[in-house]
Amino acid sequence: MSRISKVTALEILDSRGNPTVQENLTLESGAHGVARVPSGASTGRNEAIELRDGDRIRYQGRGVLNAIKNVEQEIQASVVGMDAADQQTLAEKLIALDGTPNKGRLLMIE
Repeated sequence: MSRISKVTALEILDSRGNPTVQENLTLESGAHGVARVPSGASTGRNEAIELRDGDRIRYQGRGVLNAIKNVEQEIQASVVGMDAADQQTLAEKLIALDGTPNKGRLLMIE
């Protein structure tokens, strides 16, 4: 019942007016959840790096359309059918899928 059936994403604006990603996850049971990931005002060396589009025409290069594409294509293809309640296995799957030391390929590179 807690198997993932669909993952989508969209670009929204956070409380500071910066583009960020909203993820929508749907389970086979029909239940769904929403997560929003605004960037922090200050970042330390151990924090994740943000994936920004770099297209100066959109939000001065800070858009997140590439991150959304990654969610809806590569990430969704990897997690559909997995048990959403098994957070450890999901985290390990996403880390392996990204394949970088800073987890920066799929969602978070600036």
